[in-house]
Amino acid sequence: MAAADELAFHEFEEATNLLAETPDVATTSISDQLTPKGHVAVAVGSGGTYGAEDEVEESDKTALLQEEKQQPGFWTFSYYQSFFDVDTLQVLDRIKGSLLPRPGHSFVRHHLRNRPDLYGPFWICATLAFVLAITGNLTIVLAQRRDPSIHYGPQFHKVTVAGITIYCYAWLVPLALWAFLQWRKGVRERMGPYTFLETVCVYGYSLFIFIPTVVLWLIPVPWLQWLFGALALALSTAGLVFTLWPIVREDTRLVASLLLSAVILLHALLAMGCKPLPSEHVAPPPQATSLPPTILLTPTPPRPMAT
Repeated sequence: MAAADELAFHEFEEATNLLAETPDVATTSISDQLTPKGHVAVAVGSGGTYGAEDEVEESDKTALLQEEKQQPGFWTFSYYQSFFDVDTLQVLDRIKGSLLPRPGHSFVRHHLRNRPDLYGPFWICATLAFVLAITGNLTIVLAQRRDPSIHYGPQFHKVTVAGITIYCYAWLVPLALWAFLQWRKGVRERMGPYTFLETVCVYGYSLFIFIPTVVLWLIPVPWLQWLFGALALALSTAGLVFTLWPIVREDTRLVASLLLSAVILLHALLAMGCKPLPSEHVAPPPQATSLPPTILLTPTPPRPMAT
């Protein structure tokens, strides 16, 4: 019996010492049915804890309200405004990611982070189209300075041709690729393809490398032009392959090989189309055909009239 009293006395003494050290604590007693007599439960904490819990609850409610917000329809301006909601640092980071592809480094997972944009792809395609048109005219001007027989005339139609070609490639090829991956998703359940906007974003940023390359193609050195073109094509294609590989590797080896080969082939055709023609292939203006020297014709005598 004395041992039990001594045990109870020591517990009460420990609680008293704890209360003396932290006078701002709140104590709660537990009913006798749940705990034996002599036991005291001490809740260490201050009143500020309740304020923090209220803030957490308020933030949770705000997050739930934001999730319950109805998304705007695709026919509204607000729907497309979210695709252009990026800052300069994000665009530069995505451009850097497209210029420096690394194996095992997915452009979608490490740079887009479930936030694809159309701002970067739109202006990259527009800039590439204008640069192609300008360099195409400059190529003829430089060729004329080396060969006076070549006639230069402003070719404004190149802006339209380049714009239609670039934008069709940046939208139709990702659309076909996304549709094919969606179809294969039904065949191979493990495949999880990217969204259509993510695919467009990947293709749009992959075209940035061709902007400085087209400018460097103005250097009239053929082997240097081919070197710049091969380097740009290798970097741009590597970014596409490294991004698509985590998706297509879940498919059969034959389908994955054919799909990546088609992606590389189409990208190579685009790069070849961007390369300007050499100066020797620029056709000179049509020369006016020189007339032969005039031949003096002897006048024929008039025929006598029949009587």
